Amino acid sequence: MLRRALFALAISLSGCACANAADSGVVDLVNRKVLRVCSDPANLPFSNEKGEGFENKIAGIIADELKVPVEYTWYPMSTGFEKRTLFAKRCDLIIGYAQGAGEVLNSNAYYRSSYAIVSRKGDGLEDVTSLADPRLKEKRIGIMGNSPPGLLMVRHGLMLKAKAYSLMKDPRYMNPQLDMIKDIRSGEIDAGILWGPYAGYLSKTEGVALVVSPIASDPDLSTKMTYGIALGVRASDTDWKKQLNTVLQTRRADIDKVLLDFGIPVLDDQDKPVTAPRS
Repeated sequence: MLRRALFALAISLSGCACANAADSGVVDLVNRKVLRVCSDPANLPFSNEKGEGFENKIAGIIADELKVPVEYTWYPMSTGFEKRTLFAKRCDLIIGYAQGAGEVLNSNAYYRSSYAIVSRKGDGLEDVTSLADPRLKEKRIGIMGNSPPGLLMVRHGLMLKAKAYSLMKDPRYMNPQLDMIKDIRSGEIDAGILWGPYAGYLSKTEGVALVVSPIASDPDLSTKMTYGIALGVRASDTDWKKQLNTVLQTRRADIDKVLLDFGIPVLDDQDKPVTAPRS
């Protein structure tokens, strides 16, 4: 009797699995009844538990298109993030992931941005787009430790007076990007270099007016300043990736609007600024 019961249970579970696979059209571990998002609980402007970040808004757009609710798995965006969220199968999607980075399968890029120079309006650095610009000589510039622009600062002799800010931090307790913005406004440093989303969003906070100027890549050093940002999924979830690519294309204008509303410096494929939602 026990063997019969276990056999019946196995058949039942197998039937459920097959039905779920048939419903989704693929055999994977993606939950098709809810959008399970892997996200940082305290990392504005990207995300937080209150749903105030632009990645939260984009998750809402994707869920709306798929006609499912959003469910979050929260974990700080630090070492072990993917392992403890996406790869642990606790969630099915990372909203912001640099194309080609790590072991995560990427969707098409839904936006491109670059590192940017942030300076006070009226200080004469508003149109600086290269770290080779002579106007930066003798200036004290803020830089996030171990970030790509640091290589260019070394090349162009800007490190002697530079002020470094720690890149490795828990955003629940430390906000070095905001600290840099405060130092720019106070005059502690003349300018700062931040990843575009931080630069655009934080420059809109209350205080002395700031200017955000995207930095051009340096072809001589093959140092990229511009990156495509995509959705990240497990390597096995290829059909899921294709479905998400369709959503990104369909809702492109809505996603662009969110990014622009947050002040994100969005660039097109020719590195030209995007100033209005694209169709």
